[in-house]
Amino acid sequence: MIIWLASYPKSGNTWLRALIASYFFSEDGVFNQHYLQLIQQFPQKKYFKNFNYNPQNVTDTCKFWIPSQEKINENKKFKFFKTHNILGAINNYKFTDEKNTTGCIYIIRDPRNVITSLQNHYNITKEESLNFMLNKNKFIYDTSVKNDFSDFQFISSWKKNYHSWLNHKKFPVIMVKYEDLIEDTLMTFKIVIEFIELITKSQKGFNEKKAKISIQSTTFEKMKKMERKEGFIESVSFKNGSKKIPFFHLGPKNNWKNIFDKNYQKKLNLKFKQNLKELNYL
Repeated sequence: MIIWLASYPKSGNTWLRALIASYFFSEDGVFNQHYLQLIQQFPQKKYFKNFNYNPQNVTDTCKFWIPSQEKINENKKFKFFKTHNILGAINNYKFTDEKNTTGCIYIIRDPRNVITSLQNHYNITKEESLNFMLNKNKFIYDTSVKNDFSDFQFISSWKKNYHSWLNHKKFPVIMVKYEDLIEDTLMTFKIVIEFIELITKSQKGFNEKKAKISIQSTTFEKMKKMERKEGFIESVSFKNGSKKIPFFHLGPKNNWKNIFDKNYQKKLNLKFKQNLKELNYL
């Protein structure tokens, strides 16, 4: 059964995956970036290889979302999967269901800081980033492969993305704020682990020592240093393909108040006013 680590892009999903992977997949809690490969992305081309679809049709893999998850779950073991997809349906094909999902941890981040992270990751302007987040029809895919939409993810707008997961009632979902992970990493991580223990009916209990080691080995500075030294498996290239865009950019130093002028700050506050209040960011 699948446990989703869901989020809108650039909201802290990679950090939480690193923490979870270190805690559950290592013996001592020490992070190794290859542990991230044990928490794969879904949808992804590799999970549709046994199905007949047209890779040039943007939404053609949607009809196999559920069948591919059924195949993934054949061994009846718990598995973590990362996704940026909304929890919904395309052409009446659901993204997932309670038969294939055990629960979800949804990572959310102040949208005013998501903008700057999107800017860096996609090498676009702040206005392009804002339009990206407001676009209800937005989807992403592996642009390095020409005319192949096999990795298509329908992310919709930032607002619709988090609403789709947090308003769901058929399986357990908890929300984790990126800001809480920064402010009190241990306590927030403990909540995540205890949630996982609960929905998987595990009797192991919280291992504080191992959790602390996982936290210490996945700090932003250590991850950034690791990327400079050996690269990072999830970094992408600039549009001209000349070199990789640094995946770990500003991290905790990414503060919209210090980056945008007063007029643009007001604009963002108006655009996201209702959501900022709903999520206690105001």
